[in-house]
Amino acid sequence: MGIIKQILTKGAFAAGVTVVALGVTTSVNSAQVINLTAIDGYSPKSMWVKEFINFYIPLIDKGLAKTGNYKIKWNQAWGGQIVKPKGVMGALQKGLGDIGVVTTVFHSDKVPLQMVAYATPFVTNDPVLLSRTVDGLVKKYPQFRAAFTKFNQHYLTNGAVLATYNIFTKKEVKSMGDMKGVKIGTAGLNALWLKNTGSVAVKGSLVKYHNWLGRGVVGGIMLWTESVVNRKMYEVAPFMLKSDLGTANSKAITMNAKSWAKLPGEVKKVISVASIAYRDQMSRAAVKVAKIKRKQFTEKGGTINVLSQAERVKWAKIMPNTATAWAGRLEKKGIPGKAILTDYMNSMRAANQPILRQWDKE
Repeated sequence: MGIIKQILTKGAFAAGVTVVALGVTTSVNSAQVINLTAIDGYSPKSMWVKEFINFYIPLIDKGLAKTGNYKIKWNQAWGGQIVKPKGVMGALQKGLGDIGVVTTVFHSDKVPLQMVAYATPFVTNDPVLLSRTVDGLVKKYPQFRAAFTKFNQHYLTNGAVLATYNIFTKKEVKSMGDMKGVKIGTAGLNALWLKNTGSVAVKGSLVKYHNWLGRGVVGGIMLWTESVVNRKMYEVAPFMLKSDLGTANSKAITMNAKSWAKLPGEVKKVISVASIAYRDQMSRAAVKVAKIKRKQFTEKGGTINVLSQAERVKWAKIMPNTATAWAGRLEKKGIPGKAILTDYMNSMRAANQPILRQWDKE
């Protein structure tokens, strides 16, 4: 510390005045205060943002309070205050936020390993199992973290925030045959889930679909019930085809790499532990919320039709093998995609999941 800085600091301490430098505030006989900006383009009406506010932040604060050495002053910027949904990854990369929820499905080119569940539909509807399995792969394969490091981010955990994808439409759909010619809004790699079904995938995002359905841009959407009910999309898509396509780890919690590096070790540890708890909280909430929202969907006038098991099996079989294609693309980049796919499927088989297609064995 320079002489002038020492004098100023001592003088401030003597006067009981707070000293602010480099985003860190220190005062006499109190915790060191660290300023962190949390971001997501989605609003608090989204379950994962709600859990970030009500569970994750309080858990971190509680962990730091055990020693009282540090305290975080949170600046929460949700719902487009800093970025739109697709912009979180870029914003964290540039330092426009310190920590945030990246919707990885929008960035399959940048973080392709996060697409493992999107490459393997009809495997599991268990978001708790999925999110834990993915983090297990993260520990085994450094390429998972390396993908985020390339974009100036420190990976904390992933998030499976939905129990399963289903199809919601303007006109009633009871079978795959009814889907023929229907334009269905979807995002990312799961657009391939619709290939050979007769429907047409139209890539979009959650915040656009209500408008698109109302204007006739699409006739249906591939989403999960919570997102449909919370955004009142039952008004324009009152029919649900319960097809249980599978859950997916569509989120990742990351920090700007420079922001992470500046944190004291104690704070890093608390955030890391809280991140895993937040991951499990999101997954459990996804299952609970799905049941509640299905009931609300029908209460709002929605109709639920269940796709037969025979049709689900047919759907899984007629799809192109998205998994081996995904693994092959990774292999070309020097990433062990085939081994990762096999490890993932082995985990699902060991957990006795209702797998309709053995993606790694075809």
